[in-house]
Amino acid sequence: MEICGDCLRGLRRLRGPLCARCGAPTAWPVERCRECAGRRLAFARARAAVAYEEPARSIVGAWKEGGLRRLSGLAADLVARELARPEVDALAFAPADPDRGLRRGRHPAEELARALGLRWGLPVERLLVRPRTAPPQRGLARAARRRNVAGAYRATGPAPRRVCLVDDVYTTGATVNACASALRRAGARRVEVVTFARAVR
Repeated sequence: MEICGDCLRGLRRLRGPLCARCGAPTAWPVERCRECAGRRLAFARARAAVAYEEPARSIVGAWKEGGLRRLSGLAADLVARELARPEVDALAFAPADPDRGLRRGRHPAEELARALGLRWGLPVERLLVRPRTAPPQRGLARAARRRNVAGAYRATGPAPRRVCLVDDVYTTGATVNACASALRRAGARRVEVVTFARAVR
């Protein structure tokens, strides 16, 4: 699969105004939006390059399920073009579910993190593991997503003080928040989140 020029032009960049905390598009700049207000968030802020809608959904589907590894470079180019390089000590990535990772043989979050590490000149560290298998997040309501990943991630050791967590898609924020919580427990003082795409409500 090749990504055509029309598909690339059809990707909606998330350039603002945005919620300062979770990165959701807003009518005007706000510190916390309706999506994240009242939630306990372990990350300092989240940003995504594009909206998770067509054609981004098809691109992510081909990347995750179709084994098109070269899409990680395309995604990294877009992220590096749209988002400022984070002021952090290292990049980490949301680890794959053990069973699904083995079946797919690839992990987009890790591929994206490593591609961004090259572009931003930042080290990529395997700071998290997911020791237990959980049901897929797809199709779950927001509260169910949070319960599904609660305690699902564990740090591999002490974390750097400033970490940027990379994932492919930010849907409700449940996964990245659970990962950020594990990093904070391991010693990270600030966790930022960067994703290729983000669901927009």
